[in-house]
Amino acid sequence: MKVDSVTKQVIAHTAKAAPKMFQDFEEATKAMRDQDSRRESLFQQSVLAEKNKADLLEKKFQEAVKRAKEAPDTKHVRDIDLG
Repeated sequence: MKVDSVTKQVIAHTAKAAPKMFQDFEEATKAMRDQDSRRESLFQQSVLAEKNKADLLEKKFQEAVKRAKEAPDTKHVRDIDLG
């Protein structure tokens, strides 16, 4: 970076060279394949979760209905109703 001493303004600038992410094409290709397999694995997990979602929600609903039937019906009494 070159700065003018009188105006204190940048008059020239050279960007720093970005480091290489991969040493060669083979390494980059391997990294892309690994990324693809990871993406596919995550997708398969989400597909399985989505398939089981309806069953899980149904089980949760049935459990909530069961607990609601077992719980005694109590009427909530407010302080104002006691007076």
